[in-house]
Amino acid sequence: MSGKAGAIAIDGQAAAGKTAVGRELALRLGCPFLDTGIMYRAVTWLAIKEGVAMEDERRLSQLASSSTMQPSDQEANGLVLNGITLGTELRTAEVDQHVSLVARVSGVRQEMVRQQRDISARARQESGGIVMVGRDIGTVVLPDADLKVFMVASPQVRAQRRYDELVSQGHPADYRQILDNAMSRDRIDSQRADSPLAQAADALLVDTSDLTIDQVVEKILERLGSPVGRTVR
Repeated sequence: MSGKAGAIAIDGQAAAGKTAVGRELALRLGCPFLDTGIMYRAVTWLAIKEGVAMEDERRLSQLASSSTMQPSDQEANGLVLNGITLGTELRTAEVDQHVSLVARVSGVRQEMVRQQRDISARARQESGGIVMVGRDIGTVVLPDADLKVFMVASPQVRAQRRYDELVSQGHPADYRQILDNAMSRDRIDSQRADSPLAQAADALLVDTSDLTIDQVVEKILERLGSPVGRTVR
């Protein structure tokens, strides 16, 4: 299906499985993949590294606008930030704790959306399509996407997935703290003034709580080009 995928937008809650599903879907379709969330993580990581306060919207916006980002060909979960390839350092508990605060800053979002649209345009021209995941892809970044998917899962399932991921990477992890962070991120992401987390009216809603990655991918593939609008279980 390479060259025929078009633009596929996958949005949803933190740890609902967007990245794993999006990457596998892109692999099967033979098109590029971009996890836009990692771009906000990169700004967050940079802010922590440079000691920028999470309340300093001006400095956060400056960090975003002065940074160049592109998907990494070397790191499966990585990003090239200002020429430097970053990987697991973007998915630490500290970044988890602050990323929603950074992502709600309008100046940061505007710059990230600009870069994301540029990446999508190049991918569609060169490869015929892209799978892009995030929080506002179907509603803001790519409102003309050929297929939109919105993924959800219970807070407990999402917290357990994140806990398992951190432990497997050798990072310290506390399930209760992760669960609290997940619920806090849901509130912040859904209530922010600029590009809040929301399901596009024409998006396919998928509850991944009891589904494997392959099962979700298969359901999305089955519905490519089909009417959408109901929850898939």
